Amino acid sequence: MNIAECTKNEVTYLASEAISAAGGVAHGFSTRLGGVSQGMWASLNLGVNRGDDPDKVRENYRRFFDAVGVKEGSLVTTNQVHGDIVRVVTSADWKSDPFEKAEFEADGLMTATPGVALMVYAADCIPVLLYDPVRRVIAALHAGWRGTAAGIVSRGVERMKEVYGCRGEDILAAIGPGICSQCFETHEDVPNAMMASMGTAALQYVQIKENGKFAVDLKGLNRLRLEQAGLTEEHIALCEECTSCLPERYWSHRKLGNNRGSMAAVIQLL
Repeated sequence: MNIAECTKNEVTYLASEAISAAGGVAHGFSTRLGGVSQGMWASLNLGVNRGDDPDKVRENYRRFFDAVGVKEGSLVTTNQVHGDIVRVVTSADWKSDPFEKAEFEADGLMTATPGVALMVYAADCIPVLLYDPVRRVIAALHAGWRGTAAGIVSRGVERMKEVYGCRGEDILAAIGPGICSQCFETHEDVPNAMMASMGTAALQYVQIKENGKFAVDLKGLNRLRLEQAGLTEEHIALCEECTSCLPERYWSHRKLGNNRGSMAAVIQLL
């Protein structure tokens, strides 16, 4: 199964064909297309701390949620800190306004409560959505390079097993748009971190460039972690699009720094 491009009411987003076919959830990865923000935030900015007009951001949320089928007023977000903490949330954690402050730090959210919309933000980092249609459990994970090294996606699967009795072979995963290996040029600290946590298996996703720096495939590394956690290869969908290569579709922190908006990934049990 693949990641498919979808458009509704001029809002373009991406969705996993397998998760959509399984039913029982609404989900999607946003692009920057179809919103009302202007200037450097044009147009579907979902970042609440980027300096954009709050009313325009709220309208962007309304449009995005309507497009993907998420019910409004039940959003849960987190302060992302590039770690491996996955927090279990319920309806007690949701907020009606995206500008309400997130009260905890984590890079993963997980729930079995219908109606709770889990959201993570990205602008080069790798957003990952998980869904177990058997146990009816969902998770949203944010995997930057530090989170990838720390094993945030592995931890997400482990927590689904520990808390809800999920099985790896039942879980569907969608790896969303993020920076490609050639655009993610690093010093040796990044491949060293991957090697320290994953061993020689990480080497297949690291390339030495002519300038002596390294190209690191974060999507491939996270797919490997999901497979090591027990997911089957056919249950992992991966978006090949690069947020740095396609500025007309995505924002890239590496290219733009703080002069940008943010994309998001959302999933909700119906």
